[in-house]
Parts: sequence; C-alpha cells; structure tokens
Amino acid sequence: MRIWHWVIVAFLLLQLSANAQQPANPAASASTPPASAVSTTMDQVVDRAIEREHALVEMLKTRTPFVETYLQNLKYEPQLGPTPVQDHYFLGRMDLGESLDRRDFLSKDASFESHLLGGFTKLFKYQYKPLGFSWMIYADRDDFNRKTYDFKYVHREFLGEVRCIVFDVSAKKGTGNGRFHGRIWVEDQDYNIVRLNGFYEPRPRNAYFFHLDSWRLNLIPGYWVPAYIYSEEGDFSSGSIDYGSKDKMAFKAQTRLWGYDLQKGAQDGEFTEVLVDSTVKDESAAAQDASPLAAQWQWQQQAGDNVIERLQHAGLLAPEGEVDKVLETVVNNLLTTNNIELPGPVHTRVMLTLPLETFSAGNTIVVSRGLVDVLPDEASLAMVLSRELAHIVLGHNSGSKYAFYDRMLFSDESIYQNLGFRHLPEEETAADQKALELLKNSPYAPKLNTPGLFLRELAARGPALSALLTPHLGSGFTNHKGAVDRMVALMNAAPALDPNKLDQIAALPLGGRVKLNPWDDHAELIKTTPVSITSARGKMPLEVAPFFPRLTRYRAVVNTAAAANAPTESAGESKSDGSQLRVDTSRN
Repeated sequence: MRIWHWVIVAFLLLQLSANAQQPANPAASASTPPASAVSTTMDQVVDRAIEREHALVEMLKTRTPFVETYLQNLKYEPQLGPTPVQDHYFLGRMDLGESLDRRDFLSKDASFESHLLGGFTKLFKYQYKPLGFSWMIYADRDDFNRKTYDFKYVHREFLGEVRCIVFDVSAKKGTGNGRFHGRIWVEDQDYNIVRLNGFYEPRPRNAYFFHLDSWRLNLIPGYWVPAYIYSEEGDFSSGSIDYGSKDKMAFKAQTRLWGYDLQKGAQDGEFTEVLVDSTVKDESAAAQDASPLAAQWQWQQQAGDNVIERLQHAGLLAPEGEVDKVLETVVNNLLTTNNIELPGPVHTRVMLTLPLETFSAGNTIVVSRGLVDVLPDEASLAMVLSRELAHIVLGHNSGSKYAFYDRMLFSDESIYQNLGFRHLPEEETAADQKALELLKNSPYAPKLNTPGLFLRELAARGPALSALLTPHLGSGFTNHKGAVDRMVALMNAAPALDPNKLDQIAALPLGGRVKLNPWDDHAELIKTTPVSITSARGKMPLEVAPFFPRLTRYRAVVNTAAAANAPTESAGESKSDGSQLRVDTSRN
C-alpha cells in the first residue's frame, strides 16, 4: 500500500513540475520557442522552417528595399574562359507588400509588376527583366507549404559560423508552373531559411526561369533577410557558349538588396521636447562674419551637405563609416604632400551603387561602391580621388545651385533626373593635368604603373561593359564608345596589359573590396584571405563572381557579411584580393 502511495505522490510531483515549466503565454511560445525546446524531428524542423518563412514574408511587407542587378552576357574565349561581351544594369526600389512591385530609378517604366519572372524571348532575343531577379528572394512567396512541396533531409552543414540542416525541395505533381526545385539551408536555432539554391519549374512556353543562389543575413533578431542573389546560365565547361543564337544563352548576374530600414523623415517624437539654453555662447575663432572667400567655401559646403543629406535619405549613400576614413586619409596625403591649404576640410562618402563613377558635391568627394570594389591598390584609389580633388582645388564647382533647399524637394525615384555633377570639357582637361601634378608630388609617385594598368583594363573591356562604365550622377573614365578619355597620359605611361602575367593585377572582380549591411546601409572594407592565382582565368578583372558570405548570427560578430572562405596563400604564386589596399595613416 505504501508503494502505491509513493507512486501516486511521485506522479503528482512530476505533473506539478511539468505545469510549472509551461510558459504563461503558450501562443507566444509557439511563435518563438526557446532553443532548448525546439524541434526534435525532421518533420518538425520542416514545419518550423515553413512557419518562419511565412513570418519573414509578413515582416517584409512593410519594407521597400533597393534591388540592384548587374548582368554580364558571356562568350567563351580559349585563353580567358567565359568573357563578358555585353552587360545590363537595373536599379530600383521593390515594394514587398501584398503585390510584389518595383519602381525603377533608371527606366521610364513606372511599374514592372506585369513582367515575367527571369525574362522572355522575342524573335530569339533575350530580354532581361529586373523584377524576375527580384522574385528570387523567396523559394515560393505564396505557396511554400507541405501541400505544394516535398522535403527530403540531406545532411547537416556549416555556412560560416552557422550550423544548418539541409533539405532538398521539389514540388508535387500538378501544383502549377514556376515552382521551386532545389535545396534550402535551415539554421538550427530558430529554423529560418538562410540560403536557397535551385531553379523554378516547369516553365511556361514563353518564359524562362533562371538558376539562383540566394543568401540571407541575420541583421535583426529572429529574422534572416535576403541580401545577395547570384544567377548563372550557360555550360562554361564545354566551351560551347554561343551567345546570341536562338537556343543558347550564357550570363552571370549579381543582385544585391539594401535599405530595409530606410527612415522616411524624422519621427514625431524627435520634436516633442525642445530644450533652450540661453547661456550657450559661440566663442570659437570663427564667431565672426566670414570673408568673401570663406563665405564662398561655406556656400559650396552647404550645397554639398544638401546633396549628401538627400542621397542618404533616399538610400543611395552609405552613412559615415570606416570606408570614408580610409578615403579621407588618401585625400589628406595628397593635400599635405602638395602643401595645399584649403579654407576647410575635404570630406569623402561612398555611394552604394555599382557603376564606376565619382563626383564632388560642394567640398565632399563621392565615390561609388563599385569603383572602390575593383581598384587594385592604394595608388589607384589615389588616382581616382585626385581627379575630384583637382576639381575642388581649381574651383570647378558644378553644384552650388543645390545650396537652395527647394532644389532638394523631389521624389526619390527622380533623383537621377534632378541631380547631376558634370564638368565642361575644358575643366575635365585641367583636372587631369592637376591630378597628375598632385600624384607626382605625392608618396604614390613611384607606384603609378598600377593605376595606369587599371585604366588600360577599362580601355580593353570598355566596349563590352558599357553599363558598368556609364556614370549616372557624376563622371566616369570612358566615353560613350568605351574608350578611356580621363587621365590618358597616366594610362599611356603604364606597361602593356598582359593577361598571362599572373602578378599583374590591373583590376579586381566585382565585390572584392566593400561589404554592405543591407539593413542599415553601413559599408565596411572586406578583410579576405589571399587567393592564389594559377592561370589568367583566375584574375577575373571587372567580372561578376558568385557570392559566398561567411554567415554569422546577430550580434555574434560586428561584421555581418564577412568575406568568403578562401584557400591559404601559397609561396611564389600571385594573389588577387583586397589586401593591397593598406592606407598609411602616418603620412598625415
């Protein structure tokens, strides 16, 4: 009898313990279970991944990120392999609401909602549609569930620091066209999808779906947001690429997303309380009327500040950060070694777009992310900055009209129609001459062969890469035919371009220098392990490459989109990486 008594007591104690461990809000627990109580079977993992994917779609419905796609059509060359012969560039803002839509910044089309996924053919000519690449952020936006798809466990795998459970996904028969077919990676804490790799099938008669490799980053608690998409078509191994024929196509494309947390204006709470301190006085040396020269400098700076504020507000300019400090160090090196004193400081900022361009807004030099990406070393960076610095030193101010605030009152989509920073041909010639003078009197003088080779690479690839080399707000280095028309004397003095010379790195692949946080738009320099080059094909100057970010969890490390894993350096072999850009701050 006593035995049964103790059995009953033990059972009641177990029940009491179990009830005490239940959460106060079961519904909240179901949406965000703790790591210790998460799924224990593969079926539960799949159910959780489906639930989290639907939660991501719902969360992103209020977001309008930028979507930038750059595509290179390829032709097979025996020596260099698949080589760009034509390129395309799309930039727009995508509304991730109930009906996926996109507003393009560089097209007259108001909406791309009706365009087909991936692209379509007309008279055997491929027309690439930007919204198609934008769709690739999801496996299936509307019907990602067990009724539509089968899930098969494959293995566990680390992507960077994140352990993932990998599943093969295929659509059930009769579920419709354009269903995802491929592989997904699900992180093993909250069971969010962090990577998609595959295809959409079957396709309609008049549409083409492209292969995708889509990556997400954990930039906010609980969610992994789409950041990068790589797409590729063509059989590069066979050497049978024949771009332009009616039944074949070959291309590589990169799509980047950013501006998820773009703030539209100040919050109301910022103006709920205004504190006035009547005791504060300006006793600085500048607490007096400005001289005419100082007033002119301040007027130009006001114009530049207006432009910078407008571009950052629109999401086209990175907030101030470490890349700006590197650029400003180079600018100060040029000023100091040339004994130039300006009425005020020269600042630098990074524009988040890919096309290679620069401009100066007031006394601020703006350089595109794509241009910083492909520059091979510090001397090449100095060459780029020296031209805009020359315009400032020579007083070639093309943007003083933007000091009037009313000229900033336009929609984000019309920025490229309302802003522009062009110079007269005479001013461009004078800036080239002044820039060469600045460089020859600087610590970069013995290293000018590399920027000259960079210009030679632009000249060689210019006709095929018009989209990459066409500036939209400022100045580039080539004319409309792809011929280099800036710093020509520097290019002519450089050695001949030799693809077979493995230690001659004239330009880096796209994405080789700057990484971008897609949530808050901050830019950082990539710190990579050197990669050995064993053939001319390994150089990939100005070319599209796949993404392979090192995934980390939110707040695990500062760098949210770290560089790809790379093989270690081998003695006696050439390297192509970002390590050559080491700015010497001791020169200031």
